[in-house]
Amino acid sequence: MPVYVYLGLESGNYYEFRQGFHDEPLSKHPESGEPLKRVIQAPAIAFKGSGWYVTDSRPKDNKSSESHEH
Repeated sequence: MPVYVYLGLESGNYYEFRQGFHDEPLSKHPESGEPLKRVIQAPAIAFKGSGWYVTDSRPKDNKSSESHEH
């Protein structure tokens, strides 16, 4: 389940909650009842490998690379 970040509108504190993709956004803190607003954040992405090149996921066959050249 993804973790969503919320801002407490009264306190200014940030909270993290695990929710399903299809769950409605929270409008109140489940324990204190403080009004919340979901904060949009950049996703955590980790690229692994030697690089992000056309040749990284293609066969090492010269014939297939020649047919894609323009």
